[in-house]
Amino acid sequence: MKYYLIAGEASGDLHGSNLMRSLLELDNKAQFRFWGGDLMAKYGGTPVKHIHNLAFMGFVKVALNLKTILNNIKFCKTDIEAFNPDVLILIDYAGFNLKIAEFAKSKGIKVHYYISPKIWAWKTDRINKIKKYVDKMFTILPFETEFYKKYGYKVEYVGNPVNDAIHAFRLQKQPEEIFRTKNNLASKPIVALLAGSRRQEIILMLPVMIKVSRFFPDYQFVISGAPSIEKELYQEIIGAFNIPTVYDQTYDLLEHSNAALVASGTATLETALFNIPQIVCYHTNMGNLLYKIGRKLLKVKWLSLVNLILNYEAVKELTQSTFKVKYLVKELNFILNNEAYRANILNAYKELQKAVGEPGASEKAAKGIFATLQKEKKRPIKE
Repeated sequence: MKYYLIAGEASGDLHGSNLMRSLLELDNKAQFRFWGGDLMAKYGGTPVKHIHNLAFMGFVKVALNLKTILNNIKFCKTDIEAFNPDVLILIDYAGFNLKIAEFAKSKGIKVHYYISPKIWAWKTDRINKIKKYVDKMFTILPFETEFYKKYGYKVEYVGNPVNDAIHAFRLQKQPEEIFRTKNNLASKPIVALLAGSRRQEIILMLPVMIKVSRFFPDYQFVISGAPSIEKELYQEIIGAFNIPTVYDQTYDLLEHSNAALVASGTATLETALFNIPQIVCYHTNMGNLLYKIGRKLLKVKWLSLVNLILNYEAVKELTQSTFKVKYLVKELNFILNNEAYRANILNAYKELQKAVGEPGASEKAAKGIFATLQKEKKRPIKE
């Protein structure tokens, strides 16, 4: 079978790579052509565009790169038509992927979506495009089933691929002593700083996170460096602060941490599934007034996946006006020094694990995609 996959961000590259691995187990003759990153490239096939050149965050960034985005869309359509895949597999990245879904559908190509766009948070009108152009949707968040049901669209919940990635990591994780020695880390307990994978959010949030370290001298703060970001940026932000950065080792860092400050996104769920108490951080450069207006447009109460899945504030979210050193220090002090407070977070994580389910999301999605294609092949051709 011929598979054309499109992922536009680091998380999509991770989940896309796991899906490709699972597809290869079912179809050893699978031919892949993909937009993604280094993780997807490990499973062969032909890379078309790298995620480094695809992620444009925010209205201004999109506007400045509009020509590039439009050229990418045009090129993608031509490339898909030339490859003529048995199925187009879209991974999140809604703004781009829904345009491509419409094109593929017009050419009679099967369209499967793995990891739903977050239309339950905003832009719910996108449900109309999904119903019209997406043949099958595989979801990874438990509440998405009910959301889509309201609009008369049936989806298949396969569990969360973060579980798969963590399970695979734990099968070959390195001992803490080796992790610390390899990265020249001290013996102090660790507070992990996960400031996101996009340049803009790192610039906005990491300087504030770093300043918190001054108030906890008995702990070692360690930055998780995003692989797509140049090391010079981290060095510039760190400045005189003696804070180490580890690259491509986020799971090792979480495995050996006592607490974490985490940018809102997939990392909040990863941190929770590693059982690390966290503070969820979110900040934009749009200003408090515009943020409040934007926040009112959102259809959800929470920003973190942890709180969204549990539907209550299990972990503290510090956003915009509350994302300040004094509030981070106060909350981190609770996490590190108040046993009852810490226990409440860990108990909530147990609920979260039950809601998310067991590992196997990538395998279930791959089986769903492959089974559908097999059915199509067996279907008699209409004369």
